[in-house]
Order: sequence, then structure tokens, then C-alpha cells
Amino acid sequence: MKFGQHLRNELIKDYSYYYISYDDLKYQMKKRLKGSDDQWSGEYEEEFLASLENELDKVYSFTKVKNTEVRRRIKDLEKYVHEVVEASKDPQNSNKPQEQDFEDLEGELSDVIADVHDLARFTRLNYIGFQKILKKHDKTTKFTLKPIFQARLNSKAFYKDNYDSLIVKLSKLYDMVRSRGNPVKGDSSAGGSQQNFVRQTTKYWVHPDNITELKLVILKHLPVLVFNAEKEFEPEDSAITSIYFDNKDMDLYYGRLRKDEGAEAIRLRWYGGMKSDQIFVERKTHREDWTGEKSVKARFALKEKKVNAFLEGELTASEVFEKMRKEGKKSPSEINNLESLAKEVQYRVIKDKMRPVMRSFYNRTAFQLPGDARVRISLDTELTMVREDNFDGIDRTNGNWRRMDIGVDYPFSQLPEKDVCRFPYAVLEVKLQTQLGQEPPTWVRDLVSSHLVEAVPKFSKFIHGCATLLPDRVDLLPFWLPQMDVDIKKDKQQDDVGISRTQHKIKSSSSGGELDEEEMFDDERPTSYTGVHFSNDVNPLEEDLDESSPLLLPSGYNTDEAGRGPISKFLDKLGGYFLHYFNDDRTFTIKPGVDFDLKKSLAHKVPEGKSICIPIRIEPKVYFATERTFLNWMSIGMVLGATATTLLNYGTKSALTASVGFFLTALFVLVYSTINYIWRVLMIRNKAAVDYADKIGPNSVCIFFTVATFVTFIFKILEN
Repeated sequence: MKFGQHLRNELIKDYSYYYISYDDLKYQMKKRLKGSDDQWSGEYEEEFLASLENELDKVYSFTKVKNTEVRRRIKDLEKYVHEVVEASKDPQNSNKPQEQDFEDLEGELSDVIADVHDLARFTRLNYIGFQKILKKHDKTTKFTLKPIFQARLNSKAFYKDNYDSLIVKLSKLYDMVRSRGNPVKGDSSAGGSQQNFVRQTTKYWVHPDNITELKLVILKHLPVLVFNAEKEFEPEDSAITSIYFDNKDMDLYYGRLRKDEGAEAIRLRWYGGMKSDQIFVERKTHREDWTGEKSVKARFALKEKKVNAFLEGELTASEVFEKMRKEGKKSPSEINNLESLAKEVQYRVIKDKMRPVMRSFYNRTAFQLPGDARVRISLDTELTMVREDNFDGIDRTNGNWRRMDIGVDYPFSQLPEKDVCRFPYAVLEVKLQTQLGQEPPTWVRDLVSSHLVEAVPKFSKFIHGCATLLPDRVDLLPFWLPQMDVDIKKDKQQDDVGISRTQHKIKSSSSGGELDEEEMFDDERPTSYTGVHFSNDVNPLEEDLDESSPLLLPSGYNTDEAGRGPISKFLDKLGGYFLHYFNDDRTFTIKPGVDFDLKKSLAHKVPEGKSICIPIRIEPKVYFATERTFLNWMSIGMVLGATATTLLNYGTKSALTASVGFFLTALFVLVYSTINYIWRVLMIRNKAAVDYADKIGPNSVCIFFTVATFVTFIFKILEN
């Protein structure tokens, strides 16, 4: 769809006169060019620039007024909500608020939520409009205006308004009204004191256009998780930064990508800005199903000033927890477990000569009921991966455990492009902790099957960063990498979730009405929408469900492709059960009979010398089934051998011939089954996407039987 048509379709009726007059500006360019033999003069440039300035003033003024209005309404509602809640709790109040009062408040808050959504959509659409018209101007007139006018946009940066503080306030107010003045109390960390935790996790990508709407949809069901309600929100509160370690051979990268048994990820993480003194040393360990264990994340805290000494071995694990032992704040068994973890991490880092390789940065908004870990949703925005390695001869950390030339100053414009990867989408993680057989809430199912998200199982920030920024070090790529050039934006379907209000489409915000000649979106995206995070990032690993668990797919998903995104369709082509939204994000099963020549099908996208790592689920029963099949073949071989030996006792020529035939058949069965068993075990161990069906063995045995029996009859006839 062309942007001009998209703008007309997305216009909000009440805001229609305040949008950029995209058609007018485009018409002005074409009219001047047509009337001057395609020569764009300096006079025309001044007229166009003046028109552009007027449009910017119009959009900026309206955004400023509307923003002030929304904040005033929230402030008034905040006062009124507290009055109603206090009145409902006053035992001496004879005129307590009724249920209808709370319902009216909920309606008022829903209207404000819709206003915030509309304002965010308005600003983003206008920002794209300015970028589009500037790009079209530079391309059509041969005058370069975009870099110059960008300074004007930055001076009136209506598109950089941050709505996170509004979302936090709305979340708190909505939760108070929804709970009728009795919000859920409990430990906001919801497990933050645990050192090892397991939970079922699924991951999705979110288009920048949908970020604010998604937050507003979720806050109607879950409040924003706030750890310090008394503290005023600051942008740094939402920042999470991790430093991933690896060696020159990228062993941890390959292990995590292939999901090898025991594959580890070692990272150092902190929350907030660079002044944060508490660093968490974390280790993720992947466990295969057949081990009977679950993948787990374990961590311990370390002071920033001690990190270098710990990684170099100058500070021992015992010294790290010496103060903790003296204070007695944790039990001896807990301290022993932490010390054991510290020793293992330190030994692995020193033995394998690991160093900082990749940094991930993002702002997180977490949604969860305090003290209730059954449903936890986190949204990571402004995701950025930055190189920390020295593989190209440049020591980016200068001997430190992290580079110090950047902090939380997204988009890190001071870095060279080869050192940074700005991920184009937000990452949504849905973490469920439900009892066996219990389904997730209906609203969660509706959310993950809506147009707002795109399912991407097994997505990893560390893997994506290494695959993108270190192409010379890795030759195995994640399956989603060739799909990064596909826009995941989906049209809203009927009865789809989202924030909406009754509105009428109007023909245009300006005169003209002709369609744009460019694509609707390009690589230019505003960098304004940040997330909110107030936790110690209790970010659990995935948990496998038993295969007998119900497949939690949206209703009609298998038959109706409406609303399905490009990644989902691509995963379908792979043949795996990718789209079981709450059924095993870690591994999946190959459908039998599916062609898995992925490299051939993606040859135009995969760089030469690279290959795609196809994620395959290997269940414990696969190993046992392979062994059981081998034993059955061996049994058949031994029966045939015993038959051949028995026939030798008859002494006749025909019996001898039959014995030789059965002996050769038995020999073939024993040799073939042994070779096939060894091949299958190696393929399973390497998680190779091959055809495991045996199309040769059974047919060959039948042929051997037929030939042996036929020759025996011939010799028997000749004897007579």
C-alpha cells in the first residue's frame, strides 16, 4: 500500500485537520515541476520549505496541546480515583460508592487510554509523513533538504514524546479501579530472591507501530510491575544491559544456537545506567529432554569494582561470599550453592579464555501482578547489540570487562556502524506458570494471535547480535536472520484485540488525493518509544510441556491464514510445529516427509559459505525407538541365521541352497541394520534434518527372501 493511501486510511476523525498535508505538499512539487520544464528553482525551494515549516508548526502545536490535555485528564482522574477508593474504605461513610461508580471510572480510564493510543499513532504517522515527503523531495527535485530539515524536526521533536510515565500512571489507576480499591499486594520481584527458576516462555516480535497500543492493551489486564512505587520514574529505570562472553571459536554461540546438551551462556548484567554498582553474573544452561532435567538460569551478585579481579582469577569465589557468610543473611546451603556457581563460572571463563564479545541493551516494560508469577509479560524496546570483542585487532574494552564509551544513550550514534546493530522490532516475552492441563487466560491467547505480534520461537538477542555483527567468525546462522528484510506489519482483523474507538474514514486531510508512488514504510523509524522496567529481571528460561498437552492455537488457525505474519508462514514451510504458542519454545519436532533442503530454498538470502541452523526437537523416545528398531532387526537376523543352520542338517542339495540363501539374507540384515543404526544415532546426536524413514531395508529383505525361496524350489525340482 502506498503511504498516501495508508495515511487516508489511518486518519483519526477528530485529528483530521492537524495531520501533515501530505497530498498538498506532493501536489505542490509536481505542479511546480510540470510548469517549469522539470526545473526546480531556488524560489520554488523556498516556497516548499515555508509550506513544510507551516506543516511542522501545525503538527507540533497540536501534539503539544493534546499532550497537555491528556496529562491534565490523567491528573484529574487520579485525584477522583483516590477519592472514590478512600470513600469506599471509610467504615463511617454512609454514602459509599456503588459498583456503577467504579464502572464509570473504568470507562473514563478507557477513554484516556484510547486518547494516549491515538496520540501515539498520530505522532508516529506524521513523523513517517515528514520523512516520506523529504525523501520524495530530494529524489524528485535534486535539491538536498532532508539533512537540513532534520534539524528543524529535532527542534520540534513531537515524535519523541515518551508515554511511559503516562502508561505507568494509567496502569496504577486502572488496577485500583479494576480491583475496586484492593490491588494485589505482594513481593514485586515475584521470585527475585530465587537463584534458579524455570518457566514456560514464548517470544514474539512487535512492529514499532504497535508498541504503544500493545502496552495499553496489556495494562487493561495486568499492571505495570513497579518495584519502588515511591520513586519517580526516570528513563534509566527501564534500561537493562548485558555483556555476553565467548571465545575466539564462538563455542558458546554455536552451543546455544544448536541447543547442544549442556550448552551454556555466560553474561554479566546490570539494571539502570553505568553508575549501577551491582552486577549480576549469570549462567544459562540448556538441558535436553532425555536428561530429565530442565534448562535453568542461575546467578549471583558482584560489586562492579570486583568484576575484573574475579574474571582474571585474582578474586576467588570464596572471597566473594566471605562477607555474606559473616552477615548470615542467607543459609549456609544457599551460600554454598552460590559459591559453587561462582567457581564453575570463573573456571570456565579462565580455562576457555573467554572475553566480552557482545552487549545487548534494551528498555523493558514488565507487566505482572505483584507476588503472582502465573502470567508475566515483558516488552523490550530499543533493542541494540554492540560489539565488545577484539577479534579484529581493536580492543574495544581496553582490558576492562566492558567498554566505557557508551552507556544507556540510545541510539549510540557515537559508535561506528560496524559495531552496532539496532534491532528494528520490539521483543515481547510471554511467561506462563500454569498447572498441568490448565490453559492460559483467554486474553493472553487472543493477544498472541492478534495482529500486534509475530511469533518467533527461540529468538535470542545474543545469537542475533553475533550472527549480524560477527559474520567473519560464524558460519551457522539462526533461521530468522534471512527473514529480517520482510516487514512483519499485519492488518488488523475483525474481532482482533487492540485499542479502538468509533471513527469514520475520511477521504483526505488535504487536497489532491492521488496515491503515493513510494512504498508505505522504509528503514527510517522514529526512536522515541521506550519501555519501562522496574525489576531485577526475573527472566526465566523456557519450560517444555509434555507432548500430550493440548496445542494452544488460536481458533481456526490451521484453516484460516488471515492475519498470519511472514515469519509464521516461513516456519510452516520448515515443517516444524513452530506455532504452538505455549507449547515448547525451545525445541520442536520435524513433520515426517517434509523436504528440509533449507539452504537450497534460501540460497538467494543466505550468504555464500553460510548455512542456516534448522532447530529440531529430539525427544527421549526417539533414542529408544531407534534402539528398539535396531534390536528388532537383529532378532530377525538371528532367526534367519538359525533357519540357515537348521537347513544344513538335511544334507540335500536343495536344503544346502536354501541354507546359503537364508544365510546371505541374515548377513545382510545384521550388517545393514548395524550400519543404519549407527547412522541414525549420529544424525540424531547432531540434530540433522534428514529423512529417517527406511526405504531400502524392508524391500531388500523381501527381495532376498523371494530369491532364496525361488532358487530353493528350482533346485528341488532339478533333484527330482
